[in-house]
Amino acid sequence: MDAGSALRVAVVGGGPGGLYAAALLARQGHTVEVWERNAPEDTFGFGVVLSDETLGGIERADAVVHAALGAEFVRWDDVDVVHRGRLLTSGGHGFAAVGRRRLLEILHERCAGLGVRLRFRSEAPDVRELAASHDLVVAADGVHSAVREAGAAHYRPTLTAGRCRYIWLAADFALEAFRFEIAETEHGVMQLHAYPYAADASTVIVEMREEVWQAAGLDLCDEEESAARCAKIFSEALRGRPLRGNHSAWTQFRTVVNAHWSHGNTVLLGDAAHTAHFSIGSGTKLAVEDALALAEAVAAAPGDVPAALAAYERARRPAVASTQRAAAASRRWFEELAGYVDQPARQFAFNLLTRSRRVTHDNLRMRDERFTRAVERDFGCPDDATPPMFTPLTLRGLTLRNRVVVSPMDMYSAEEGVPGDFHLVHLGARALGGAGLVMTEMVCVSEQGRITPGCAGLYTREQADAWRRITDFVHTSAPGTALGVQLGHAGRKGSTKVMWEGMDDPLPHGNWPLVAASALPYRPGVSASPRALDRADLAALRSDFAAAAVRAADCGFDLLELHCAHGYLLSGFLSPLTNHRDDEYGGSLENRLRFPLEVFDAVRAVWPAERPMTVRLSATDWAPGGTSPEEAVEIAAAFAARGADAIDVSTGQVVADEAPEYGRSYQTPYADRIRNALGVPVIAVGAISSWDDVNSLLLAGRADLCALGRPHLYDPHWTLHAAADQSYEGPAAPWPAPYRAGSRKPPTGRG
Repeated sequence: MDAGSALRVAVVGGGPGGLYAAALLARQGHTVEVWERNAPEDTFGFGVVLSDETLGGIERADAVVHAALGAEFVRWDDVDVVHRGRLLTSGGHGFAAVGRRRLLEILHERCAGLGVRLRFRSEAPDVRELAASHDLVVAADGVHSAVREAGAAHYRPTLTAGRCRYIWLAADFALEAFRFEIAETEHGVMQLHAYPYAADASTVIVEMREEVWQAAGLDLCDEEESAARCAKIFSEALRGRPLRGNHSAWTQFRTVVNAHWSHGNTVLLGDAAHTAHFSIGSGTKLAVEDALALAEAVAAAPGDVPAALAAYERARRPAVASTQRAAAASRRWFEELAGYVDQPARQFAFNLLTRSRRVTHDNLRMRDERFTRAVERDFGCPDDATPPMFTPLTLRGLTLRNRVVVSPMDMYSAEEGVPGDFHLVHLGARALGGAGLVMTEMVCVSEQGRITPGCAGLYTREQADAWRRITDFVHTSAPGTALGVQLGHAGRKGSTKVMWEGMDDPLPHGNWPLVAASALPYRPGVSASPRALDRADLAALRSDFAAAAVRAADCGFDLLELHCAHGYLLSGFLSPLTNHRDDEYGGSLENRLRFPLEVFDAVRAVWPAERPMTVRLSATDWAPGGTSPEEAVEIAAAFAARGADAIDVSTGQVVADEAPEYGRSYQTPYADRIRNALGVPVIAVGAISSWDDVNSLLLAGRADLCALGRPHLYDPHWTLHAAADQSYEGPAAPWPAPYRAGSRKPPTGRG
């Protein structure tokens, strides 16, 4: 390296991430100092798990460290899940672990050999002083980072506490696998996460909900007593052996997210920048990978620290965000563990293994086909050739041939509420595409109930006749495909432009008056203000819904869904953010439910008894003060008690200032919670895009049906192609006779 591009580097924090960054930067010829406030032999926790991917990066960057680690690693393949005394084992997972103290010793030796100055038992100088005297400052000072807090105005950190308490302990023997065990105590559910990290030692983490921890009196226990009580609770897993601590204390996991990772010549690394729940074992992994990426960025921009730090953040943010989404899903799964313990043992184990959505059905089958086939048989797959998504489901008098639903999607292409040729082709094509159930867009029950002038309706005979043409086509040309109608009223979200001209923007002319639970505009200052419904209005609306349901039945629809989601009229009654009424239809949840339930009863009374009804709900408003997950369960329970055959669980779109947590399958945890709390069938929606996701959700017991929207816009034959991709040729996905010649992928130019 050119002497002019050599940097003076300060590293704050002597954990694995900081030490490895120091070693890598020293290898490049930079002068590096590390400040660590603890002694070199001090460490917290016990074992560290690293993935093969991370080890590959270490091998490429520093063969010396990789070789030293390779001599120390304990490796194993199995995950053991103990459910109510039954042990289930899944293999093929490939773990490698090393003692945290030994990892630090290896990194200490490597840093010393490379000339890194290690300052132990030393508090780092103020970050401003370090930034002034060094070219680069690496803040690797952990979840409680002093550097981050000093620059909080710039980094803009968000720390979110989990709902569980946990403690890190150790056992002086090596487990044979990664072990998850559940203890159902008089105080509530407790869980053990444990894995070997040396030939004679295992890490043991005990976790439970805050209220369980307090009820058990563990909040009053010191380290020694906590270890003794945990050893007694999980004595079978520990073979009667004791547990020990290491400065161990009960704590809450805190998820750290920062808007920015660098400020001037100072950069955050590892837990200072981001955390990922320990249940996916990624804390040290992320820190080491940060160090690798930072060193690569510095090497690629000699002497240009700002460019290097920008490149480091660009490279790492997507991977970190993905890991944090997976970790959040895993954390929430364990927080809601009590809702899963009644699942059958193998389904429970499969659910646990796929909780983060990183391990999927297809992936797990490659790892351990025998275990996965057993889960499939328990689910009801008739043979090894039938994927879970191609098993039937019966709702009332309707049997769906598979578990795929074409989600309701507004097309905004009707004229005067009349569906035309576009709707015939759109719905007909998706019916021919193999889905078990195809849903219409929201069909409005009155002219004033439309979202846009292009919305379809069922309030005139002409509209009903047009729908009958579509149902006849589906039942004749795609026999076995069910066609469902979704009935709704736009409420305060009506009288707007069609989506591609300005979603939720008011019409420039030709507006109609809006009504809602309360006189609150959807977008204050932009949307028109609705009129609050009075008693006469409520009676008329009940009649509108019932009349539309009668027409829908005469049209031949197989299923009816009542739209109580997305901030439309009935949803507006359910959410406390949109219902400010002071009569019997507002205030308490019981009151907010009153009118939607009255509408449901009116529709159920006229809808044929043998045909199922579902209800679509927004299970969260993604906004403070909105519908809580607990209330969502209560709302679903109320509709199920009135005769809803399934709950279609969506989220959001209730208020304009929502902040959804987008990501793959991001809405499915809400369906999962309702299903496992109530035992009612649910339809899961929300960024479900692959057949592997569908199979995974079904097998784990998180959903009974999966609704996909955009994938069916991209590919009307999505279900048939999913069958072909899985080599399934059974009765649940029959190709229409005229299309059979296309049931296999055409050969490519090289095929």
